[in-house]
Amino acid sequence: MKYCCSFLLLLLFGISGGFAQNKVECWGRYEISLPAKVKGNPFDIELTATFSGPDTTLTVRGFYDGNDTFKIRFMPVNQGVWSYVTQSEIPVLNEVKGRIECIAPGKGNHGPVKVDGTYNFKYADGTRYYPVGTTSYDWMHVAGNQPDQTVKSLELSKFNKIRMLFFVQNFDPDYPEPSMFPFEIKKITKDEKGKPVYEWDFTRFNPAYFAHVEACVDKLAGIGVEADLILFHPYDGGRWGFDRMPLEAGVRYLKYLTARMSSFRNIWWSLANEYDFLRELKPEYWDTFTHTVVGNDPYSHLCSIHTYTAKYYKYWEPEYTHASIQDQAPVEGFGRAATVKNIYKKPIIFDEVCYEGNMDNRWGSLSGQEYLYRLWQGLIVGTYVTHGECYMDDPKDYSRDFLAVGGTFQGESWKRIGFTRQILDALPNPLHLCDSSWDPYTSTAGENYYMIYLGKEIKPEWAFDLPVKNAFYPRLKEGVRFKVEVIDTWNMTIAEWPVVFETTAPVKDRVYDKNQGRVRLPASPYLLLRITEVE
Repeated sequence: MKYCCSFLLLLLFGISGGFAQNKVECWGRYEISLPAKVKGNPFDIELTATFSGPDTTLTVRGFYDGNDTFKIRFMPVNQGVWSYVTQSEIPVLNEVKGRIECIAPGKGNHGPVKVDGTYNFKYADGTRYYPVGTTSYDWMHVAGNQPDQTVKSLELSKFNKIRMLFFVQNFDPDYPEPSMFPFEIKKITKDEKGKPVYEWDFTRFNPAYFAHVEACVDKLAGIGVEADLILFHPYDGGRWGFDRMPLEAGVRYLKYLTARMSSFRNIWWSLANEYDFLRELKPEYWDTFTHTVVGNDPYSHLCSIHTYTAKYYKYWEPEYTHASIQDQAPVEGFGRAATVKNIYKKPIIFDEVCYEGNMDNRWGSLSGQEYLYRLWQGLIVGTYVTHGECYMDDPKDYSRDFLAVGGTFQGESWKRIGFTRQILDALPNPLHLCDSSWDPYTSTAGENYYMIYLGKEIKPEWAFDLPVKNAFYPRLKEGVRFKVEVIDTWNMTIAEWPVVFETTAPVKDRVYDKNQGRVRLPASPYLLLRITEVE
């Protein structure tokens, strides 16, 4: 590969020198910027850097960022001093050395989310993470100040994850052309209807497009929201052709994307939304794409793939950290979601269970109450459920459709998300059914900590009644004293019943109150009972 660079640049960023030691917080982002003018396609240049720190060595890929500038981004994972050295066939980019000091993380920086145990999640610093997310496919690509409004809405609602598309979405033929694209345009022609037809140079990227996505992801990090970035989707319909890229172009795109964004602590990789509708991409492509993403992410961010309704994928493969499922049936009744959990032995996120909205179809017309019911049917068994809403005044008016373009929430269920997270954050441990094959109602969060979801049922009272089996915790014993709180998940109230209960000796597989105590219930659906030991 031929190259050229000025003598001044060699002096400023020469291979014999190095960079002064800099400070960056743990799980923050350190960026090295290296000017170099090269002949040919600069996106073909291979650039890596090896970072050596406390007990860890990581090699990260660099990338061309336009304007004769190459960059390397690094997320230090341990506190202490790290040294680095670059590798490239271009002399001015090779053997660049430096040191950084990784200091304690700042407020709100818990690090990337990782799988904890078998079914759950934690941040890298050990803080428990319960994903209560939403979906807005195209919010990053909308013109004007609507993306900023989306961020404000997310902060107000207390969602802590959002699913979103990297590529723009083709809502309908009259939807405006986006202002930017991720690839360079070779030429534009017109079809018989006067619509633009693009020919792309898939070997050259548009760094400005990627920088815009990165700025949006950083804004999400600033409010504690994980960015579940969908890398491919079928909602192009041939308008731009991003849904039918050749395999080589797809691999090239994923390598460039992961080089740029793996250092973002709040990134998740979703290989595709409804991957099975990407009919121009062969089924075997997905293994290649998945291995490309995982193999080029030195930090092992969360990774999954999303399918059409009830089309279950091979989530048991080690590259997938969790299952991202579209299927409402498991959360429409008690205990069903636990079956999916027991099959995959991984964290389960039902990322689409239909949406709250007013659309004239079966997937976008849930009431807020029905969505919240499905959310809790998933949570009570130890799985997770993603939100979405789609309110529209007209079939082609997407201005209020949060699912499509973000902006301001219009529905009712989003108002209950903060309250839901308060309940989850108060748990000593994640929820798990006490006795999943026999009792689909009672969950445990530890020794002598139970939750029972009553769902849509309205009944005047609840007789104290718990299973002896307590999942993987000690079995329930006689003489334990409990209090019961009645939580109205819709009206967001918590009322403690003014009587303390004491357990009997086990009667077969159940335990009762010694005084046959009962709790009177309000005449409301969507109640949750929290039953905890009184010390």
